Amino acid sequence: MWDKVQETVNFLKEKGFVNPDFGIVLGTGLGNLIHIIDVEKSIPYGEIPNFPVSTVKGHSGNLIFGTLSGRNIVALQGRFHYYEGWSMQELTFPIRVLKFLGIENLIVSNASGGVNSKFKVGDIMLINDHINMMPEHPLRGANDERFGVRFVDMHEPYNLQMIKQFKAIAKHKDILLQEGVYLALQGPTFETPAEYKMVKSVSADAVGMSTVPEVIVAKHMCMNCLGLSVITDLGIEGKVEAVSHEEVQLAAKIAEKDVSLLVKEFVAAYQ
Repeated sequence: MWDKVQETVNFLKEKGFVNPDFGIVLGTGLGNLIHIIDVEKSIPYGEIPNFPVSTVKGHSGNLIFGTLSGRNIVALQGRFHYYEGWSMQELTFPIRVLKFLGIENLIVSNASGGVNSKFKVGDIMLINDHINMMPEHPLRGANDERFGVRFVDMHEPYNLQMIKQFKAIAKHKDILLQEGVYLALQGPTFETPAEYKMVKSVSADAVGMSTVPEVIVAKHMCMNCLGLSVITDLGIEGKVEAVSHEEVQLAAKIAEKDVSLLVKEFVAAYQ
């Protein structure tokens, strides 16, 4: 793993991916951000040594280098999921690359099903904690101390200072921001009514199929993480309705403009 990460990092540095301030995973809800990034470099995943390639319809597959609000950023335009067949080490490989490009601050986004009765479709939820119910752990196996310690402290998976500043920006912009716990399941099936009920019973506010492995690996390398989730469907008991991938993407577009604005302002302000 170490040698592959360094090979990829060296390749990207030679392509001009230098001195980045932020890493951003452009998941569902943040796809629109690409339109306000001043893109300097864009490389398809298939052309990057050791990178996996996204297989999900509607998910692009490019690594972006550019500026946002005057700050250098590297953005993953399309992420990788466990349900696609990748191992946890493969799907989190890009996060390790971001770290060794020099990135300390990571912003991740996703779509999720809300189980909090206060939520509605199109809400933006700031993730303040998560519950990992994936069937495999991304740090399972021999630990390489060059990446991080064997037993990783997770008392603050999502950086409290980042959360505080993001909330202040949302308040200033008069944008409604929910806050809650994200629970990760394997997918690719959407949840049954009983599974939604289980999610709520363990004190989560939303459920999805990504993000948690990325954040665990980021914390393994002592990165600061900010997580955003767009509520694209509801799993409220007695109100669970049919949902499709296309409907999730359409629902995410409701929030895309606000999410992009908030991230743009956050990147400009965060020190």
